[in-house]
Amino acid sequence: CELFNDRAGTPVLLKKKAIVTGNQLIDASQSFSQGRPAVSIRLDSKGSKSMLETTKKNLNKPMAVLFVQQRQETSEQDGAFVNRTVLDKEVINIATIRGIFSSQFEITGLTVFEAKDLAILLRAGALAAPIFKIEEKTVGPSLGQDNIDKGFAAILYGLIAVIVFMIMWYKGFGLIANIGLLVNLTFIVAILSMLQASLTLPGIAGIVLTVGMAVDANVLIFERIREEINNGNSPQASISAGYQKAFATITDANVTTLIASLVLFTFGTGPIKGFAITLSIGILTSLFTAIIASRALVNLVYGGKTIEKLRI
Repeated sequence: CELFNDRAGTPVLLKKKAIVTGNQLIDASQSFSQGRPAVSIRLDSKGSKSMLETTKKNLNKPMAVLFVQQRQETSEQDGAFVNRTVLDKEVINIATIRGIFSSQFEITGLTVFEAKDLAILLRAGALAAPIFKIEEKTVGPSLGQDNIDKGFAAILYGLIAVIVFMIMWYKGFGLIANIGLLVNLTFIVAILSMLQASLTLPGIAGIVLTVGMAVDANVLIFERIREEINNGNSPQASISAGYQKAFATITDANVTTLIASLVLFTFGTGPIKGFAITLSIGILTSLFTAIIASRALVNLVYGGKTIEKLRI
């Protein structure tokens, strides 16, 4: 056995013989297992055989991932600079073997950040040759910051345009829709924060699209209410009928978009997944705010009152 340290500096005693080495790793990618962050791993035939034998004999026992990094270190000896190769070894993950597997398996019990980091380190460990740092430069974050600023500006301008249009076109009902829109954006940011998801440019694009889509449901409802009023129904009956008759259309439209975003998330990679995640979250929160939150606000303002004329 040999003693190593994990990232927290805690000593970990491991057997000297490795079960699988980096050159037997085909791929390691961040994924989700039953809605929870995970790392999906694929091994070649040799690694699969070794993993199968090990998991059969070690069910419910821990298995560690040891990251070995080879780097060059320069030191001065007798007035001359000498380069030497240094091996850094660190335990980056310890998981419990929960089943018998071989070529494909998942590491779970991670946060989104931990899963992403572990997948990157596993792929780096599969490199056939060490990487040496020859030159180092620091590049300012001005370009990335500029793109982020433009993305947030797009959200702000889109939000202002929607707010102004809804108030001008639907009066008091437009104000209710705008409150629901702000609640919707708050939910999106809160859920992304809970998932510890990074807000990328495609993710910002998904939020911008959600801003426009979020009021679609309210527009359908308000137009239904207008139709009922034009047909001679009372304001209270028109409000009730408007929400009831628009419900099926709103649900169908959002469910079809949600299916498309789930397909993007399943088969897409990188930026496409970021867009799909924010779009999916936006669709679900939009349904909630349009059908439940805005209805609650309308009932609060107009419910239990005798209304002779409804301005919409």
